[in-house]
Amino acid sequence: MSKKIDVCLSPELINLYELKGKIVVVVDVLRATSCMITALAEGVTEIYPVASLDECQSLKMNGYLTAAERGGQQVEGFDLGNSPLSYLSKAFTGKKVAVTTTNGTLAITKSAPYAKEVIIGGFLNLSAVAAYLRSQQEDVLVLCAGWKGKVNMEDTLFAGALISALRNDYELECDAPLASQTLYEAVKDNLYGFMQNTSHARRLSKFGVIEDIKFCLETDKYTNIPVLKGDVLVGMK
Repeated sequence: MSKKIDVCLSPELINLYELKGKIVVVVDVLRATSCMITALAEGVTEIYPVASLDECQSLKMNGYLTAAERGGQQVEGFDLGNSPLSYLSKAFTGKKVAVTTTNGTLAITKSAPYAKEVIIGGFLNLSAVAAYLRSQQEDVLVLCAGWKGKVNMEDTLFAGALISALRNDYELECDAPLASQTLYEAVKDNLYGFMQNTSHARRLSKFGVIEDIKFCLETDKYTNIPVLKGDVLVGMK
């Protein structure tokens, strides 16, 4: 088994990892990457992830809908926030969306210049991501978006779920993937119940988005994988 997989638990730790030649799986379960998976599955043609609010707003001039979240809430003056439910029922089929979030888009922009490929993961497309990685020869880094530089539970749990799915295909690079897998295996039968006690779930619950949390924890709702092509995310062909 020559392929290796590792987990970076926060973008603040990314300088400790070699990205060159690797596939990076960016995950921000609550809620950025769940939105990206859902949007593209529901007919959005491309997503332009950016770090700043100003850059996101400027893309409106290029025909993009704008989606912005800070601190868990939609930013005033933007078309959308950070709820995957907004994209259901083909609400924005054929549209382009520029998006900036507190954590998820930062993880993408930090890894994009260095990785061989950046793909987007979440519980919503877990099996599809696992199957794709199984077919590739490159080493993998799962990059958890975390919360404002700190480690969070939901992204770590997804990393553990992916490690568990790939346990016969990859060698674990260090203890972070082992810790993620151990945590996931311990709570996988009651993910939502466990997540109710986590800091970000409690934070989001104050904004009345319980249904978002439940949706983001659904496993294998979609089979699409967003992949970064140039500056934009599109559905993998």
